[in-house]
Amino acid sequence: MGILEVLFLFVVSFIFSVIYASSDCQFSFCGSNNIIIRFPFQREDEQNPYCGYPGFNLICTNNSKALLKLPHSGVFYVRNINYLAQKIQVYDPDDCLPKRLLSLNVSGSPFIHTFTRNYTFLSCTFQNEGSQFIPIDCLSNSTHFVSAVPSLNLPNPLPASCYVISSLFVPVAGQEQQYDSNFKGEFSQDLVLTWDTPDCRYCESQQQLCGFDRNNNNQLFCFSYQTGPSQQGIQIFRIITLCIAGPAVIFAIVMACCVCYKDRLANISNIAIARSAPATVLPAPQIVTTGLDESTIESYEKVVLGESRRVPGPNGGCCWICLSEYNSKETIRCIPECEHCFHADCIDEWLRINNTCPVCRNTPSPSPLHVTSINP
Repeated sequence: MGILEVLFLFVVSFIFSVIYASSDCQFSFCGSNNIIIRFPFQREDEQNPYCGYPGFNLICTNNSKALLKLPHSGVFYVRNINYLAQKIQVYDPDDCLPKRLLSLNVSGSPFIHTFTRNYTFLSCTFQNEGSQFIPIDCLSNSTHFVSAVPSLNLPNPLPASCYVISSLFVPVAGQEQQYDSNFKGEFSQDLVLTWDTPDCRYCESQQQLCGFDRNNNNQLFCFSYQTGPSQQGIQIFRIITLCIAGPAVIFAIVMACCVCYKDRLANISNIAIARSAPATVLPAPQIVTTGLDESTIESYEKVVLGESRRVPGPNGGCCWICLSEYNSKETIRCIPECEHCFHADCIDEWLRINNTCPVCRNTPSPSPLHVTSINP
């Protein structure tokens, strides 16, 4: 590589390093299921007033759990975050969601529950087999059986062995859900909360990120994955960088030309000396291939995602290379040994220049080629 090529690479690397440094809000992963933490969320131990929205702090524990702490209802484990729908799916650390619902209070937090249904919680001294009073296991014991019944279906009068614990509105999955005879299943599901502010749904629908524009009174701003949170700020950095680097590049080019001229004179002298010396045969340079060949790459499993967008193996909801969330009908490719999956285009390009998995750094080996499809 010549001096001019080295100089060019140095200048380009310098310019892009300045541009990249202007965006100090980085993605992070938390939990055993690799939950992506990005605006409006941020880790509690990485506080930056421009990288998160007030009230959207998450705690990453040493046991690979992502925690959401509500001011009046305590801590919940986070199972998933849907940034496009602006929903967060949480569950009780003690696996007793009905107990948490009895005292659930989301006030003081940016989260709300969209749909609620009025339930009456009852305590009975014996289990009513075959009736609508189906015990909630984590609230019941050998002498008292706690059940939840829709208030509209509450029998009148109540059985003599039962009394009302509480009657309250309980968050449910959706308004269209119909009553049935088994209300226990509804309380075994996760709690789904949503938020209205900040509203980043437009940015997410355009496959862009959402963040604060520091040069516009902290207004929300859509930006692509390749740019920083403030397009105007990046332009300023580019102008400053070019003003500084421009004269330096011109000076360096002049110096490089002088060095090249001096080297040319030295080469002429060396050629004259070499003509009088016996010729030597130099070994041909070896071409080192760092990536995998196409046949090995094509031998790895391809999967076409269904409507559920479920990805096999220890994978999250997005590609670890491009950081884009998976969509239905997309084709992903999985590495057989570690079962890590990525967009097929992303991992193919990666493996052509690298021979290791981008997540665990294990070196994969060929496997039988086959394409599967995950049904919803």
